Amino acid sequence: MPIYLFWGEDEFAMSQAIARLRKACLDPAWVQFNDQKIIANQTEAILEGLAQAMTPPFGTGGRFVWLAETTVCQTCPEAVLTELQRTLPQVPEHCTLLLSCPKKPDGRAKSTKLLQKQAQIREFSPIPPWKTDQLLRQVQDHAADQGVKLTPKAAVLLAESVGNNTRQLWNELAKLRLYNPQNSAPLDEQTVARLVVVNTQSSLKLAAAIRDGQSDRAVGLVAELLNRNEPALRIVATLVGQFRTWAMIKVMLEGGERDEKAIAKAADIGNPKRLYFLKKELQGLRGQQLLQTLPILLALEVSLKRGGQPLATLQTKVVELCEVCRGYRKV
Repeated sequence: MPIYLFWGEDEFAMSQAIARLRKACLDPAWVQFNDQKIIANQTEAILEGLAQAMTPPFGTGGRFVWLAETTVCQTCPEAVLTELQRTLPQVPEHCTLLLSCPKKPDGRAKSTKLLQKQAQIREFSPIPPWKTDQLLRQVQDHAADQGVKLTPKAAVLLAESVGNNTRQLWNELAKLRLYNPQNSAPLDEQTVARLVVVNTQSSLKLAAAIRDGQSDRAVGLVAELLNRNEPALRIVATLVGQFRTWAMIKVMLEGGERDEKAIAKAADIGNPKRLYFLKKELQGLRGQQLLQTLPILLALEVSLKRGGQPLATLQTKVVELCEVCRGYRKV
């Protein structure tokens, strides 16, 4: 039973996975007869898609039925649930049935529990910008897929340059592959720096400026991020993640914890070796100080969600955060 549920907001990564799935299922000569995409946000559309999944394909190859933007994992009418229970166990081998949605499935819903038993579920959510280990691994995986060899430093620079933008990562790797078609030797960081479009300002750099108490630089970074159409709430999400990680590390160190694996696990850090650099970043800061930033960040998020003007709201709170971080440094 080739049944799949894809969910997440990384549309580019999901579209690539769907393209691979479709290609594996369909015979190119019979695509127009056996390829169905249905916007499945209404009961009738979902029922139609399930009926199509039970229909034998025309000609050779299989049938590919895609229920896009489906709502069955959030709200599932009784009629749809009944049809899912009847259809999913009976989907024939010659049909690939794919359900996709941007939102995380509701684990309490009966439809989600059914799909957990009957379908292969894959998440396509952007990697949080502060999880640099995962971003680096993503670069390495995509580079291997495209046959692009990179030195370790070049891979790190590429990860820093594109962040969690999988579309840009794919395009930059395609550019690097054209630059080095013979793939004779790994590309170094100097080559990557020349060819890759670098996002010179990022939310992580903003977090670093706040941590160092650099009010003027932080205010300028806020303006530049917003001018680049970076969503204000995404900036806040990155700041929250980074300061939460820093606070957890510092509090545990001040509490006497010396087991780096335990600290890394608590702070959700994939590679404990990163702690060496993170501890250097936090020199001169105190755990209580970092904890004081979290309520400010929460107030910032609430203000933005209530309609606060992004530039003024962000800059005001950023200055407040810088003062907190600078305060203990004066002691």
